[in-house]
Amino acid sequence: MTGIQQDLARRAAERRPIRFAVVGAGQMGTDIVSQVHCMRGIEVSAIADLDLARAAEAYQIAGVPAERVAVSHSADAANDAVRAGKFVVTEDPALIPAIEASESVVDATGHPEAGARIALDCFAHRKHLVMMNVEGDVTIGPVLRRKAEAAGVLYSMAAGDEPTALMELYGFATALGLEIVAAGKGKNNPLNRDAVPEEYEAEARRRGLNPHMLVEFVDGSKTMIEMACFANATGLTPDVPDMHGPNTSVPELKNVFRLHEDGGILGRKGVVDYAVGKVAPGVFLVVSTDHPRLKQCLVLRDMGPGPTYTLFRPFHLCSMEVPLTVAEISLYGRACMQPLDHLSTEVTTIAKRHLAPGDVLEGIGGRTHRAGCRSYADACAADALPLGLAKGCRVKRPVAKGSLIARSMVEPVDTLLHQLRAEQDRFSEVLV
Repeated sequence: MTGIQQDLARRAAERRPIRFAVVGAGQMGTDIVSQVHCMRGIEVSAIADLDLARAAEAYQIAGVPAERVAVSHSADAANDAVRAGKFVVTEDPALIPAIEASESVVDATGHPEAGARIALDCFAHRKHLVMMNVEGDVTIGPVLRRKAEAAGVLYSMAAGDEPTALMELYGFATALGLEIVAAGKGKNNPLNRDAVPEEYEAEARRRGLNPHMLVEFVDGSKTMIEMACFANATGLTPDVPDMHGPNTSVPELKNVFRLHEDGGILGRKGVVDYAVGKVAPGVFLVVSTDHPRLKQCLVLRDMGPGPTYTLFRPFHLCSMEVPLTVAEISLYGRACMQPLDHLSTEVTTIAKRHLAPGDVLEGIGGRTHRAGCRSYADACAADALPLGLAKGCRVKRPVAKGSLIARSMVEPVDTLLHQLRAEQDRFSEVLV
């Protein structure tokens, strides 16, 4: 055995498992608990969910005996339970970072405002934060990274989602000195930009999802969010607002995602994008090299004649891979993926229907708006309302369906998320 496998086995042999906690016992959080139950040298010490029964059920599904699960309503009780060999469930997310045995906390909520509070609580207790809440990261990732560093802990995106799967390819390619032409993912569901939760209730039940979560995928919002997350960790930006999103296939990726002069769709290199068609659930890089010898090598390796070549990872296992990030942090003190110190790409807010004065914007995956994305500089020039800040804002003047919603068009709400974003915007003005 080598690497992380060997080091986890050593922690198991020493009876010194890596312990972490999870906030959110939905589909993703429950998957994490089940995956960890099949591993050695690592444990989920506690789960928080507003639905206490759902938190307990996550352990039950994983195979943890009911007598080993303890309900706790205070940090002292939770710490006593963990010391006694129990697994803790609680309704209070704020209790989770106070559990002494946990080295890290995984945010599996998917709610930006909840993520902001969880993050600050983690940093106050000197806990590493593993962020599955990509919606929160694209809104306030840089400021959360700053605050984590100030607390002496790590802020990391979680392995398993498309951005981090793509980061594996990116690290491989850039270490070899290959030029990045385009980075992207296959879109998982048929694209319907007008999707609303009522239309997808039956499918959501069948797939064990909240209808709003499913709509976030179907209307393209999740794709915009995920590619912006990756962009903000690398400095890449969309070639055009909302990206191209061509319908293509894996063999054609290198032909489609190349410059105009080479017969492709791109105006420049170094972009993020996505593909509709038979590409999901994979992620891809389209790369190039100017070195004559390496071009010969790539022909011999069946990569084609160039000028572009495809690197493809055909899978991402979502929550099943998350424990590897937790282990990397504890064993090696390194994050899986982090945003840069400022945004390169903004997730914007686009009206899903005609909006009238007085309308209140819903959450992501709702009826009022969907996501777009563009470079941070372009978004600032357009006064674009960041998607993560949209929920609860009241519309001040009519907005046509399909139009970009500007900050000036809405009355903002005063939340922790908005306060952290304002702090981030202030230092971003200096950095960008």
